Amino acid sequence: DSERFEGIDVDFKELANEALKTPNVVEATNRPGLSQQLEDLQSRLSLCEKALAEYLDMKRLAFPRFYFISSADLLDILSNGTNPQLVQRHLSKLFDNLARMKFQLDSEQKVTKIGLGMYSREEEYVSFSKPCDCSGQVEVWLNHVLDSMRTTVRDEMTEAVVTYEEKPREQWLFDYPAQVALSCTQIWWTTEVGIAFARVEEGYENAMKEYHKKQVTQLNTLVTMLIGQLSKGDRQKIMTICTIDVHARDVVAKMIAQKVDNAQAFIWLSQLRHRWSDEERHCFANICDAEFQYSYEYLGNTPRLVITPLTDRCYITLTQSLHLTMSGAPAGPAGTGKTETTKDLGRALGIMVYVFNCSEQMDYKSCGNIYKGLSQTGAWGCFDEFNRISVEVLSVVAVQVKSVQDAIREKKKSFSFLGEDIKLVPSVGIFITMNPGYAGRTELPENLKALFRPCAMVVPDFELICEIMLVAEGFLEARALARKFITLYQLCKELLSKQ
Repeated sequence: DSERFEGIDVDFKELANEALKTPNVVEATNRPGLSQQLEDLQSRLSLCEKALAEYLDMKRLAFPRFYFISSADLLDILSNGTNPQLVQRHLSKLFDNLARMKFQLDSEQKVTKIGLGMYSREEEYVSFSKPCDCSGQVEVWLNHVLDSMRTTVRDEMTEAVVTYEEKPREQWLFDYPAQVALSCTQIWWTTEVGIAFARVEEGYENAMKEYHKKQVTQLNTLVTMLIGQLSKGDRQKIMTICTIDVHARDVVAKMIAQKVDNAQAFIWLSQLRHRWSDEERHCFANICDAEFQYSYEYLGNTPRLVITPLTDRCYITLTQSLHLTMSGAPAGPAGTGKTETTKDLGRALGIMVYVFNCSEQMDYKSCGNIYKGLSQTGAWGCFDEFNRISVEVLSVVAVQVKSVQDAIREKKKSFSFLGEDIKLVPSVGIFITMNPGYAGRTELPENLKALFRPCAMVVPDFELICEIMLVAEGFLEARALARKFITLYQLCKELLSKQ
């Protein structure tokens, strides 16, 4: 194919030189046989393009995350494949928050192809459990990096769960990456609420109230730490844990107010509860009757969404849709957090979430390639403004989504999709968000609607969000301040002009 392309290149240069010698445009374009020559070049070029597309497809099958980057980026990665230093600039497109890697230096201080650890976009550094070999073909060593990343997060979590009780939490959380500290805090919340319920059943009525007091003390300790001197990364880590802690505190307070004394109560079962299984050495997340295994994607030190009652309800709908092998469809006006809630649920499950902005230009082939990539990586795809896609394309998309769902339902290891056999990772999730109010949006076909669980989103409670954000910034009297802030903003909105 490279010889064919070189032949085309030579022939085209000859034509261009001929044209250069003939200054008259009409004469140059009316030369006998020119049309046939150009058509011949075009057909040969089409063969080259087809061969290149097949080659790229082969590489995408070997490392399915290549489906989510452009062909130009993929060619750049493949041309520099044997040099991990040059491929690094594309890592953030392939992983959620792995921005670059640290490589081992040899005796002459030259960079080798042995990866020692990973950096997030926020410059948080995590050492790999064991060095990662980045030599050989790019699709092979990127798979090694993916495995090293997941193994490392899992190993850190295994250790953190055990050491949680050995020292005060405000010291313990500095020993681990932000993602691990947050997940293990959530695991221990589930465990300690379970212990409180067991003590209530034994007749110790105040067990839950005592745990609530412990939560308040722990939260106030973290809030006080935020006022002190902290590095940027540590501050973000504590702010994120505060955000989740406030919700955990409020759930327990609500259960006390409603005199809940049983772990089977819906108010508790409807929460996203993380637990650690010692036998399987895995983290699981439970909500209602659904259970998901944590996926150990490295998420770095990213902030998390404030959890409101609306978020809780959305989590239940989306997780139930996955549990029933369907897909989720949050719908509602702009700014209600449809996409962000889906992304945040993915983060809570340690899963990679790709967001695709849909447009009228999307055809069934581009959608099919995305589903092909999602099925093989087990990642989630969130299709923003899905109802912008034309009806003709949506009808075909419905068949594609159904074939993925059917394969998951039948617990297949691989299935036939768009005429080829591809492997299936069952954690795959497909979500669509819609904004029904805008003009120029299409109504979804019935065969597509049947595959999705709708979830209505409304404007969230700003006062609650404001309160939790103030707590996360280090304010102890956050509730009263939040009320005043919202009143101030409301007055500004009513009295001031948009400018």
